[in-house]
Amino acid sequence: MRYVNLAFLVLYPLSWFAPLLRAGLLPLFGMSEISVISGLRSLWQTDIFLALVVTLFALVAPMLKTLGLALLQFDVLDRRALPALNLLGKFAMADIFLIALYVTLAKGLGVGRVETAWGLYVFTALILGSIVLGALEARRTQGVSAP
Repeated sequence: MRYVNLAFLVLYPLSWFAPLLRAGLLPLFGMSEISVISGLRSLWQTDIFLALVVTLFALVAPMLKTLGLALLQFDVLDRRALPALNLLGKFAMADIFLIALYVTLAKGLGVGRVETAWGLYVFTALILGSIVLGALEARRTQGVSAP
């Protein structure tokens, strides 16, 4: 379980550059494939508040949770931090919600053609996998902490 979590430290940054969406005509981005990084680059120029929210949910929260969980698994961090780490994982899931909302809005408005790409599935799997690892670690902690 430790090594799966450590693999996430490499896979998260890779998923940030993977295509999340393919857009035929989307005024905000003006490109055919949108990744977390390219979307953030565009957002920083047009909507700083939303860029901060997405940066927090897509980059900071998942990495902090993964790093914290690794420190916990290698007994560097106190186990009492686990609820806070699991909360970070749930915040990271909010980013998936935002992306789904954008896809729904774009399709509903008929602004252009929007399709999900493989990177969205990878990013979602990493977030969900991190939540599962946190739950498994909590379960393991409950079994260990009984005096």
